[in-house]
Amino acid sequence: MADEQTPVFQIQRMYLKDLSLEQPNSPQILLEQTQPQVDINLGMGAESVADGIFEVTVTATVTTKVKDRVLFLVEAKQAGIFEIRNVPQDQMQGIISIVCPQMIYPYLRAIVSDVCTRAGFPPILLTEVNFQAMFEAQQQAQQAEANGGSRIITGVN
Repeated sequence: MADEQTPVFQIQRMYLKDLSLEQPNSPQILLEQTQPQVDINLGMGAESVADGIFEVTVTATVTTKVKDRVLFLVEAKQAGIFEIRNVPQDQMQGIISIVCPQMIYPYLRAIVSDVCTRAGFPPILLTEVNFQAMFEAQQQAQQAEANGGSRIITGVN
């Protein structure tokens, strides 16, 4: 009976869910000698796929431009399937939003770097990410938004 209440956290599988590489202005733009501008966006997602089984994804979109033209664009989505059971409800969101992405992210970093190299460009090395800080900032933003609707604003003449 005690085993039924023991917390469970296991990685079931890590996998590349989606990968895209675009070079819309090649080959002409490859002759440019201008230093490209790199823009990196990260996103996270999570969904329950069965009782106690969750898919967590981390997506990186890397857009590299020369002037206003796209040199290349890489979008990679790395996913993991995690079994999470018998964990207190107040800890679930932290596990899904912090622990799982921390485990997935190194795979995503390697994929983005590898794809850039295989496309003939210098590797893009994604920086380390503090998923706990991101989660806390998101929580604060949600609380501020929730409180924003109920604030009383007094007018000043």
